[in-house]
Amino acid sequence: MTHHRTHRGTAGWMAGGLGWFSIGLGLMEVAAARPLARGLGLRGQETLLRAFGLREIANGVGLLTAADRRPWMQGRIAGDALDIATLLAFARRSRNPAALAVGVAAVLGVTVLDLVCAEALRSEEADRETRARAVRAYAGRSGFPGGTQGARGAARNFEPPDDFRIPDPLRPWRAA
Repeated sequence: MTHHRTHRGTAGWMAGGLGWFSIGLGLMEVAAARPLARGLGLRGQETLLRAFGLREIANGVGLLTAADRRPWMQGRIAGDALDIATLLAFARRSRNPAALAVGVAAVLGVTVLDLVCAEALRSEEADRETRARAVRAYAGRSGFPGGTQGARGAARNFEPPDDFRIPDPLRPWRAA
């Protein structure tokens, strides 16, 4: 498997944006775990939210620095699934189910972006690999059936056919 820098193109730009978003979200989850837990009705789960924040920061750094961003996007998608499962698991105990529903909806929205970005990264990488294979397929060809050495001197004894010659009336005038 080749590792190309997938930072170019629309998918790379989107992955970079999601990387910065991940870092920002992670910092918020780490620094403001208590108010976030209170807002979602998840009091007592501050340590879990901080752990999720550290995961987000790690994913963000990976998206911004890795040569191949695809595994890091898969990590974001897995993290989104974990976030949704966690929020739904606490739904019955939540004191603020409306806020929890907004949280689930927000994570679902970001999950859609993550899925779109992951597919775009995969598609751009497949296109890049196809172009690289196409170039390699013609790298050793010269266009000469016998190679360049076989073509040397092949025209020494060439006698052009009459219809390739300049007609006598069009030949340059020669002084007598």
